[in-house]
Amino acid sequence: MRRHALAALAALALTAPALAQTAPVPPVGPDFARINVVTTDLGHRTFMLEGAGGNVTVAVGDDGVIMVDGQFAPMHDKLKAAIAAVTPNKVTYLINTHHHGDHTGGNAAFAAEGATVVGHINERNMLAAGTTSNITGVKFPPAQPAAVPSKTYTDAMTLTIKGRTAELKHPANAHTGGDTYVWFKDANVLSTGDTFTNGRYPNIDFLNGGSVKGVISAADIYMSLANDQTKIVPGHGPLATKTQLTEYRAMMVAARERMAKLVKEGKSL
Repeated sequence: MRRHALAALAALALTAPALAQTAPVPPVGPDFARINVVTTDLGHRTFMLEGAGGNVTVAVGDDGVIMVDGQFAPMHDKLKAAIAAVTPNKVTYLINTHHHGDHTGGNAAFAAEGATVVGHINERNMLAAGTTSNITGVKFPPAQPAAVPSKTYTDAMTLTIKGRTAELKHPANAHTGGDTYVWFKDANVLSTGDTFTNGRYPNIDFLNGGSVKGVISAADIYMSLANDQTKIVPGHGPLATKTQLTEYRAMMVAARERMAKLVKEGKSL
């Protein structure tokens, strides 16, 4: 029981900034027409795209493209144009780091153009069943079949196109219960999804399998993979290095310890 209280308190504390910034109901979304995609060259034919929603990673191969996350649905055309600006190749695989709509909105449109949508089996099941937002309480209906990953895995998977390889692994119960991080070893680029957000507090989706412990464990994994030259594409925020990742982990541990102290003192939720 104390463990559940700790998880709830920590999640509440870390999501409070997001709660405070929640738009009025009904939600008012971004003006997609005014948003431009910013492309950052990470080297070795690998790029980070920033627009509206989670950060996108693009790895260009000789015969295709591996893409990580697809932002909100209205960003499809702008993301497609940004990819076309760096390669004539089409998206072969679109990897989802988790089920949230600011990362999976582009699934159906890219799938219609021939991309295979890939995700963890838990993420697929969440999209197929529908979920509830831990921040707003809004219930999301089941995703249309075309938006649900058609290729899934449980623990790890390797995707290959000519000249490029992506290693997918599942950090258990971190941001959600269906997270994926992607390691492009040849480019020394790590895409974390929302298990790591640079320069901001995380949203730990405790209603859908997320936990403080899992986020810290994920950071430990990333720190073991990364070196001082690694380019880390966070779920949100600017491109990061191992230094920012280390600071993020320290913040998470401090938050957990402060919440544990309150629980030990018998404070109510």
